[in-house]
Amino acid sequence: MTKLLRPIVLWSLLGTALVWPSQALALEKYGRPLPSMDSADGNGRDAEESLFAGYILTGVFAKNPSFTARPDNTGLVGLRHMLHLETDLYKQYLTFYTDQNFFSDRTNGWIELSEWDGTYALTGVVGHMSWRLQYERDAPLDRRGFIQEYADVLLTAKFQAVQDLPAWRRLLPNQNLTAYAGGGWLFHNKNYFARPDNSGRALLRYVAHADLDLYKNKVVVYGDVNLFTDRDGGNQANPTELDWIVGLALRWRTSEVAVYYEQDQPLDRDGLIQKYVAVQYRFSFDVSKGDLGLGKTGTTQGASP
Repeated sequence: MTKLLRPIVLWSLLGTALVWPSQALALEKYGRPLPSMDSADGNGRDAEESLFAGYILTGVFAKNPSFTARPDNTGLVGLRHMLHLETDLYKQYLTFYTDQNFFSDRTNGWIELSEWDGTYALTGVVGHMSWRLQYERDAPLDRRGFIQEYADVLLTAKFQAVQDLPAWRRLLPNQNLTAYAGGGWLFHNKNYFARPDNSGRALLRYVAHADLDLYKNKVVVYGDVNLFTDRDGGNQANPTELDWIVGLALRWRTSEVAVYYEQDQPLDRDGLIQKYVAVQYRFSFDVSKGDLGLGKTGTTQGASP
């Protein structure tokens, strides 16, 4: 157990050390482990108000020994399809977004959908800080069964090397490092569990994310960590579950192909470990209010991934 917690603590300290207040581009707003497809030159998604923006993706779980296909931990995921949509209600300060995730069961023919995870959120960016108010409902699709549901608040802070380290752009003009970290509270929780084996109820969430842009936002290595605590446990601040992802993304214009590995595991006891390797394709789109003459465009300088 001590050996397992040691790297978690080190990663948490690293994430904290990478974050401090200064002027930079806006934090990526979505509570998701995918790397941002915006460039760091200030001309991307965060520079304008979006009328609507988002992405669609489809992926195959190429190797999946244990990642289940329904909230009750039955089946094994075969395919994943996702739609992300967002609109800016007031500049970067207030944005609405929704994520619709669909999974299929490889033990049931691969094609028929077995789970639908719907997320709806308000989020915003002020300087290096980002906030999120989110509701999520995970439900089976091909049979009656268990439904997981929660609402949470999340606060994160961001570091971006090209903006926060003056020497970075001069020494590494084609690379970038972006990281954010923070914490959240599941203030409403109807059966959203604190461990992969569906035990306990989650209370707190600790997150950390890093994108290492290896070349002009075309080759990106990324990692993501989510830690949950158990509101029914003796120490409600002590992590009981660790979900981590590491991946490699290749981009061309608005398209991305990525391969990544995820593992979800308990921390305070032995139990079910869910893991898989997936390959996915993502296509992003963005129609700004400025493009249609519906609003003024403006940079996030001083106000704000």
